[in-house]
Amino acid sequence: MIEETETIDEFLARHAADVEDAVRKAAAAEIMPRFRRLAAHEVDEKSGPHDLVTDADRKAELYLTEALGTLLPGSVVVGEEAVHANPATYGAIQGDAPVWIIDPVDGTRQFVHGDDGFCTLVALARHGELLASWTYAPARDQLATAVRGQGAFLNGERLYAGPPEPGRDLRVATSHPDYTTDDQKRALLGLRTEGVAPRACGSAGLEYLAVARGESDGTAFSWEAAWDHAAGLLLVEEAGGVHLTLTGEPFRITGGNSLPFTAARDAATARRIAALLATGH
Repeated sequence: MIEETETIDEFLARHAADVEDAVRKAAAAEIMPRFRRLAAHEVDEKSGPHDLVTDADRKAELYLTEALGTLLPGSVVVGEEAVHANPATYGAIQGDAPVWIIDPVDGTRQFVHGDDGFCTLVALARHGELLASWTYAPARDQLATAVRGQGAFLNGERLYAGPPEPGRDLRVATSHPDYTTDDQKRALLGLRTEGVAPRACGSAGLEYLAVARGESDGTAFSWEAAWDHAAGLLLVEEAGGVHLTLTGEPFRITGGNSLPFTAARDAATARRIAALLATGH
């Protein structure tokens, strides 16, 4: 629990492990018992057949909302499912209070189909600045963490994205066609060029982790929902990567970005991807 005179940095120094513990417990209690065991009544559509929500999403978010709010009194939560129920709660990202940004099951479609490519995403931000993040893929036993200015880690080992291998096609994960408008599809067509190998993304959180690990060279995403991006963007930054919008500015979790945007292993790659997206825009 934060003391009245304690800064966020001091809170993280004392309680980062407690946040990690809460994320692991939420997955153990509410997500993994339902993995590959979902009943039909535990899965619902939100905006359409490609936008799914399960009891695991709802219950894991409630678990984390309570646990993280207790750890940091005075903080607020912006969770994907809570915002779906009440869109006005998204505005807390722009407020003065520390905000927990939560995607309880990122990659719900994969989760529903029994694929292990899903994760829980938690980020802590204040005044639009990302301060810490946790990316947990429980079915793969992978936990990636980042604290601003202190580096990125996967299962305790430091991550360095590094530059792409010279002469190899850039591996870029892009917004899935099911989730893009015609204008966004045209922008993404800029990546259909020599020297680039685009593919549809899976879980956004795991795509960011792949960039931070140097397994993927970049992303090209066309939506702004902070719960999909916050944790991964800080992870990529702390691994040495860069994120840019079409205007050449870093992506802002508070919104108003020029889309699509990219997160990449290094600045040169980010600029190259952003330039290609601009040609198709």
